[in-house]
Amino acid sequence: MALPVEVLLGIYLGLLTGIVPAFVAGSLGFLVRYFTGVTLPGFGVVVLALSIASVQGGLLGLVEPTIAQSPRLLVAVLVVLMLALYAHNQGDKLGAELPRRLSLTSIRQRTLSADVVELVGNVGQVTVRPTGEIHDMEGYPPLSPDLRRSLKNGSWRLPADLPLSELESRLEERLRTDHDLADVTVTIDERARATITAAPPSGGLSKRIPDGRRAVSIATLVPTGLARGDEVSIRAGERTVAGTVLGARTEIDDEHAAAADEPSAGDETAVPDGGDSAVDAAPAPKPNAASAGGVGRVTVAVARRDVKALLETETPRLVVRSRGTSREFEAFALVRRAGHAIRRFTVGPSADADVRAAADVTVLAARRQGSETGGRRSGWVFAPGIERSLEPGDEVFVAGPEAATDEFVEAVAR
Repeated sequence: MALPVEVLLGIYLGLLTGIVPAFVAGSLGFLVRYFTGVTLPGFGVVVLALSIASVQGGLLGLVEPTIAQSPRLLVAVLVVLMLALYAHNQGDKLGAELPRRLSLTSIRQRTLSADVVELVGNVGQVTVRPTGEIHDMEGYPPLSPDLRRSLKNGSWRLPADLPLSELESRLEERLRTDHDLADVTVTIDERARATITAAPPSGGLSKRIPDGRRAVSIATLVPTGLARGDEVSIRAGERTVAGTVLGARTEIDDEHAAAADEPSAGDETAVPDGGDSAVDAAPAPKPNAASAGGVGRVTVAVARRDVKALLETETPRLVVRSRGTSREFEAFALVRRAGHAIRRFTVGPSADADVRAAADVTVLAARRQGSETGGRRSGWVFAPGIERSLEPGDEVFVAGPEAATDEFVEAVAR
């Protein structure tokens, strides 16, 4: 018989008899690597594959004894060995990459793909961008074209070491703050692509006025950098009225907004047959952006009894009150000065309760996750309000001596 035919028959017999040896080699390679961390030697795989294939090859030899003297036997053996070694390599790779500890909590806590993580110094960050269209939320009016365009063209940098559920919560909070959305839902996949469903702002000014207060607009000289939320004092004649800034607008702010809407003289703008400009309108400035200063109008929330005095004053003067030093940073500085450290981590599934009880650390706050919350994290609980002991899946802040804290985190965190 011609040599090409013998080679084809050898490949056919090798594929036919190599399925079972390849399956066994791949399974053993996976099990040995997964449970012991050791790679099964290639020589052992060869011996095992030939032993299994010889049983099937022996049956074929009984049916057709001429196979043993033909070149097709050598080709078949080579095919069997290649299949077995390939299956063993894939099984060994799967055993090395598959996590050793699987739980429902770890499955829920999906993380980002390593390809989208950017290292900034020693900190990993990720840029989240929308994918597809921005969806309208059922039960709310549709989004305006400018707001929809601003969301679709936006991008947001977030920490990359958080699970996707936490990234979704942070992005939702940021979108509510930046765009005053009435409601928003975000879904982020492993490639940092966000699917956004949003509702437009409703009652933008009225919902920012605290109970028992009124909003009053006054014409005055606006300090540079004034923004929503600043605490101010307004001198109205002999009285001084305390208020909170709800919004500020000056002539310089209007000029900046007009300049952003106009294309530069050197730009060539193509207009299609429909008459719509090919250049999108510039997004409106954020409502909480700092003012450029100058003559303008400021809207403040004041007590009811002070409304009449402000409206009757022709030239009110506005003074911004200092909020003082951030107490949070002062607290952290004092902790560091005392030689202590603060760590944030998630309790692992194999954490030892005895280690947690004996550690020389203090639990500052805990964020629960368990069956009673439907698998979702509840709000932060601060000491001494923490009643039950820590459980797997809890997100915790602890403080203590730096060495003891690091040792505790290594023993308890996952």
